[in-house]
Amino acid sequence: MVAALLAALLLPAVAGTALVVSGRGGRPSRDRLVNGYALAVAVATAVLVVVTVISRPVLDRPWIPSLGVRWHFAVDGISAPLLVLTAVLGVAVVLHARSHPPAVGSGATFHGCLLLVEFGALATFLTRDAVLFFVAFEVVLVPMWVLISRFGDAAHPGARRDASGRFVLYTVLGSTLMLVGILALVGAAGTADLSALAAGRGAGLTGTTQVVVAALLLTGLGIKVPLWPVHTWLPPAHTVAPTAGSVLLAAVLLKMGTYGIVRLVLAPLPDGFATVSPVLAVAGVIGILWGGLACLVENDLKRLVAYSSVAHMGFVALGLASGTTTGIQAALFANVAHGIVSALLFFLVGGLKDRWGSADLRTARAALREVSPRLGFVMVVGFAATLGLPGLVGFWGEFLAMFAAWSPAADRPLGLFRACAVLAVLGTGLAAAYSLRVLRTVWAGERTDPGLVDARGGELAVLAVLVVAVVALGVLPGPLLQTTIADVTAITTPGSVIR
Repeated sequence: MVAALLAALLLPAVAGTALVVSGRGGRPSRDRLVNGYALAVAVATAVLVVVTVISRPVLDRPWIPSLGVRWHFAVDGISAPLLVLTAVLGVAVVLHARSHPPAVGSGATFHGCLLLVEFGALATFLTRDAVLFFVAFEVVLVPMWVLISRFGDAAHPGARRDASGRFVLYTVLGSTLMLVGILALVGAAGTADLSALAAGRGAGLTGTTQVVVAALLLTGLGIKVPLWPVHTWLPPAHTVAPTAGSVLLAAVLLKMGTYGIVRLVLAPLPDGFATVSPVLAVAGVIGILWGGLACLVENDLKRLVAYSSVAHMGFVALGLASGTTTGIQAALFANVAHGIVSALLFFLVGGLKDRWGSADLRTARAALREVSPRLGFVMVVGFAATLGLPGLVGFWGEFLAMFAAWSPAADRPLGLFRACAVLAVLGTGLAAAYSLRVLRTVWAGERTDPGLVDARGGELAVLAVLVVAVVALGVLPGPLLQTTIADVTAITTPGSVIR
């Protein structure tokens, strides 16, 4: 099934490039045709990704023999859920754009950028070569910048320029640090093969080298996650980005950063990661509290959801920092959970902003439960999952991350991690407070004027699938946890075989 793997990468890459260079367009009939074409490509890519995840093929061919860089792609339990998430959301953003087309710019360029972001993300999750990982990661940044700068909020061009500029400056800084760290790791270890690096567990690298390289990589990837205090580019980007851009940014790009921490730092540099993990845990917990407090006072609904992403990524960082199998399992589950919940909320909030004309919570509007019960139900489910309500997908990752922080690996400072666990619990209280604040402001009440068009068509289909995923993985977390357990155990247990 190597052919399916190659096709899953080439199809969105070729189709996306063709759309970007095909010309401007702008006629509704042509944009409708472009959307249908992009939707067919996204669906075909999703089918190919599922086939690849099931068959688990391996492609390993020389690329730059003199440097030891290879075209090496494979699937394991850590990457499989993220591949499926990316493919499903690739279909969702194109289907949603059918009823919510971009307000400005060419529909061909817009859909081409969506497909190119999907291609870069799939390549990032599939690659097993450290240098190729960097290349694939960087592929995503240009089309995402175009989505923010060209197709963002048409009413605020200045904010759009500022947000896209911050996005570039921060992510390029993160890329520079990540590249330096990768080159140092590859140069010291003598290989760019991620499987070999993980199996070696830092063999041949001095303790100082491991710490320095781990710090470089964590800082670079932390900017991309983003973790506190290098998170300030994210809320502006989400505020002005089109709905599809916000969904891919929160549900896919942020996951690439945390996935990179597992592949490039945690697995190949266990001793260096153990040394810097207390800093990662503290940054994660501050992000949990900072994001929750910001959400309590934020009046822009899109910006509020963006700050909630900072808080949720803090739980992922805390789980990873614990160094235990449970903690890494928690982080990987929370990664997928946040991808689903953030996509649900950004689809919802983007649709509401299109209907309202703004996302300002201070503007008095009709209660969603009265004028649009479908959107109202989705909002209740989305924010209930955000606050970590048991029975929904958001609960398991957060609960297990706090559990892991309370009982971290033996080489972690117990007192510090237990303090982080207690503070993380306070963060869940903040999440409940800001979620109830939003529901009270937007969903509750008796006001029925002005009316609001409820979800239907493609928008309703996308929201319904995500709601089902929120509930299904909340009630049955076992299959996802079982998918990742073998590969996580191989990372945390010395002597295990890493595939």
